[in-house]
Amino acid sequence: MLFGSRLLIVPALFVVAIYAWVWFRFRPSKFVVHQRVLEVVWPLKRCEISRQDISNVRLIDGQELQNEIGWGMRVGAGGLWGGFGWLWTKRRGIVQMYISRTDCFVWIERADGRPWLVTPEQPEAFVRALLT
Repeated sequence: MLFGSRLLIVPALFVVAIYAWVWFRFRPSKFVVHQRVLEVVWPLKRCEISRQDISNVRLIDGQELQNEIGWGMRVGAGGLWGGFGWLWTKRRGIVQMYISRTDCFVWIERADGRPWLVTPEQPEAFVRALLT
């Protein structure tokens, strides 16, 4: 019996390591709107998008999202804490996706680069800040 429980420790640690890796590497902890850039912060990395590169930003619901992208397939991490990575879509090609819920999406259109689909904590305030 003791040997069997020891045998389960390795797979359990592997699963915990995968969850930790997804949490720290792929799930953004915050989106910060600065005067010249949108900063996306993960626990282990950061990314800046020039606000000049953002051509449009808007709130989008599930039905509007479906109309925008057609059907899609996630290429990346997904599950317990949301979906993170690429969303391959029929109409828009690859969309950079960082969502942690299924409502209050924000669609960020970029002049040069893939569009982004995100779910910031306060979507209305986020969109207002990017539009000013």
